[in-house]
Amino acid sequence: MILRTNVKLNFGLNVLRKRDDGYHDIETLFVPCHEFGDTLEVITGDDYSRTSASLFASYGSNERPDLPLPPYASRPIRVNVRQWEVWPPIITQGISEDGKLMITIARAEGVDWDPLKDLCAKAYFLLANDFQLPPVKIFLEKNAPVGAGLGGGSADAAFTLKALNELFELNLSDSKLAEYASKLGSDCAFFVWNKPMIGTGRGEILEPFGLDLDGYVVKVLVLEGISVSTAEAYRGIVPHIPMEDRSIKNVLKRPIEEWKDLLVNDFEATVFKAHPELAAIKQSLYDSGAIYAAMSGSGSAIFGIYKK
Repeated sequence: MILRTNVKLNFGLNVLRKRDDGYHDIETLFVPCHEFGDTLEVITGDDYSRTSASLFASYGSNERPDLPLPPYASRPIRVNVRQWEVWPPIITQGISEDGKLMITIARAEGVDWDPLKDLCAKAYFLLANDFQLPPVKIFLEKNAPVGAGLGGGSADAAFTLKALNELFELNLSDSKLAEYASKLGSDCAFFVWNKPMIGTGRGEILEPFGLDLDGYVVKVLVLEGISVSTAEAYRGIVPHIPMEDRSIKNVLKRPIEEWKDLLVNDFEATVFKAHPELAAIKQSLYDSGAIYAAMSGSGSAIFGIYKK
């Protein structure tokens, strides 16, 4: 089973309060964005992969593959003369101790994390705790930006859950899949539904929201070389509960032309201080005619909404 994932944008993000469990309560609007995404294949252990040959041909040769780096490429790739001796490796593979999961990840900028700790692998292990899953092979080609506040890894996890549910006929409802997804990450559950939804709690409490962008176009920019961790974004944040008319839900009911001074991403205060170039990009979007511009999530992606 081959799936094309997508990412998300946050239209506004209020950090409301620090919780006893160490997380924060937030309020935001999650909106699907199909400008970026990954290719995910999930198959049984004895099935033939339709993507592995192309992945190894493109990423696993003795020389650096002839792949253009995306504009958001965050670090140079150093390649040794022998296959796999790339740091960070552009293709890497992990096999679980029990041999039931093999996961292969390819990324032009390099894969600098343990594939068995990838959210796709964690999604498999999560379901394997409750169901007798057969051996599985996962192939993931990462094209979406990493560390840009777009939730690419969360999307991969949710799509893996959905693939396993369909592949092995687990008959899990979307609500149950979202419950599993919320255990993997605060915004993972959104990608089970994959439609505009108000997120509260850690982001896992979701409510459908009617968003009309007819007549508008959204442009997303990711600055090369900047990756913002969630911990970095929260550093210095002072949680606060806005006045009722400034809540995300109430502001979103206003015309988009009124959002500029009302729909706020609280993370901009700390992230823009550390990376002023992101603030400059936001201003450049306004200068180019955007009627609303903001950072998505904890950054570093900046998006603008324009009239068609």
